Amino acid sequence: MIDLANAVRASADPSRAALAELLARHGEHPDDLTEQSFSEDDADRLRTAARRIAHLLTEADTDRAAHAINALLAECGARPHLSRHGGHAWHLHVDRGEDAGWADWFLASSALALAQILTEYGRVPWGECAASRCTTLYLGTGPGSARRYCSTACASRERVAAHRRRKRAAGG
Repeated sequence: MIDLANAVRASADPSRAALAELLARHGEHPDDLTEQSFSEDDADRLRTAARRIAHLLTEADTDRAAHAINALLAECGARPHLSRHGGHAWHLHVDRGEDAGWADWFLASSALALAQILTEYGRVPWGECAASRCTTLYLGTGPGSARRYCSTACASRERVAAHRRRKRAAGG
């Protein structure tokens, strides 16, 4: 979810092939990513869905995020069901079944995942990197305090820059 959201933020129109490659890296079967199974139209709808999720991932307010997730779940309008496919163990789906398109699947599964994460943490543990020149989205579900940066590299760069600013301000 995060990688797909970042992909559409990094490039307004990632190609069908780039999206298929990203989906394959996240476990989708190559047979499901052929031009017949994952068409240009599917890719276009998936880009639109990923932009919606990217927007939701910039929401820092827990209540607004919860309402946005509820709206997505209502829009998906499907009942939860257990699914097992492609060698994966049984897992929960909330899409409209095996005939659901890529965009429907992405919106429904992302909304479900974000709902689970929000309820587990009781707050929004995702966001946009706080580094001055970075717009990467992150999911901070690890231990410790709330995360503000997408990576240790961005966090370190910001700390070093702040240290240098303080040093200059102090005349050093």
